[in-house]
Amino acid sequence: MDQAMTADSVRPGAGNQADARSRRLVTLASLIGTTVEWYDFFIYGTITGLVFNKQFFPSDDVFISTALAYTVYAVGFVTRPVGGILFGHFGDRIGRKPLLIMTLLIMGIATFLVGLLPTYAQIGIAAPLLLLLLRLLQGIGLGGEWGGAVLMSFEYAPRHQRGFYACFPQVGLAIGLCLATGVVAILTKSLSDQAFQSWGWRVAFLLSVVLVAVGLFIRLRILETPEFERIRNARQVVNVPVGEVIRDYKKNVLLGWGARYIDGVVFNIYAVFTIAYLVTILHYDKTTILSSISLAAFVLIFTIPIASRWSDRVGRRRVYGWGAFACGVIGFPLMWAMHYSGSAIVAGLAIVLALGVVYAPVYGPESALFCELFDTRVRYTGISVVYQVSGIVSSSITPLIATALLKANGGEPWYVAVYIFIVGMISAISTYFMRRTF
Repeated sequence: MDQAMTADSVRPGAGNQADARSRRLVTLASLIGTTVEWYDFFIYGTITGLVFNKQFFPSDDVFISTALAYTVYAVGFVTRPVGGILFGHFGDRIGRKPLLIMTLLIMGIATFLVGLLPTYAQIGIAAPLLLLLLRLLQGIGLGGEWGGAVLMSFEYAPRHQRGFYACFPQVGLAIGLCLATGVVAILTKSLSDQAFQSWGWRVAFLLSVVLVAVGLFIRLRILETPEFERIRNARQVVNVPVGEVIRDYKKNVLLGWGARYIDGVVFNIYAVFTIAYLVTILHYDKTTILSSISLAAFVLIFTIPIASRWSDRVGRRRVYGWGAFACGVIGFPLMWAMHYSGSAIVAGLAIVLALGVVYAPVYGPESALFCELFDTRVRYTGISVVYQVSGIVSSSITPLIATALLKANGGEPWYVAVYIFIVGMISAISTYFMRRTF
């Protein structure tokens, strides 16, 4: 590892090896590609609390049907580490670009097929099983996508602007979420509830084929990153990247998992769990809540670059750590506002504040923060292990945990707020103990 550190420390900056045009094209490709992937992934979470709990998991108990739907939602996160390690292995061996094209196709095809699935009433138990299979494929595709897209931007960027350039795949999340919730909000507003439940929800999934076509066209035009070309030309490619990550980067992986915890919890509480919580349980207007999540995602498009550029100036650990702390603390007043205001508008503003503003200092600098934990030779695998494996706990089961905590507290939100606070402290402390990175 010491030899790798030395080699990495003397290389010329990636920004000096790539001209501005190439950098812009790579940034655009990463942005559009991750937008497509996140749209595909989030459209399931958006539809879950509105359709899947009724059409694919029918039950007389709303908590049970919603929990079953969220269980399949969680499966997508469980398979993300498989995709991350698999595509990370080949991404560290043969390059970043080829794997990004493959992940885009896997995700796009799986999402399109969800829009064609028969419901439980039509084919019985086969319906949720097929939905589960396609969710597995979605998870594998996204598991490989995130790491590759982040690396394309990070490894092309000038050293002093890596936080800023690496944040554009993160902006893709915001745009993807904005599109997913926005499309569903338009459909629920323009269609009757019967029409939306019958066929309208399918439109949101079928539309993904257009986004995939655009993303594929742009990704076919980009070149491999200068940093990977350097290690390939120097014959420094690692045979088994995951083995080296486990052997030499254990502390970085553990701290990365701890830091990532608040990211998954905050996002899935405010962007996924609140849909079922506010619409199905508290009976707020679903279009207002979906529109609020879309607005939060739209605000995040601008706050992510601001927070990331700030991290280039004052340090990523500082921005991320304080952001994690703020996310943990603010859960109490926001949960109070959502539950006790009795107003869908107030609840929506709480979502916008949490997801659009307070979340940005965490999610914006995150990609560069994790990239700097690993040497170029194992970076694809390393960041995928940190981001995707931690997602099993931080992201996949968060809606399930929140639903269980809500029921345990008699429908009151305080157990959920305490959970967010504890996670925020874990992430802030983990970030504090991160030392000088690669």
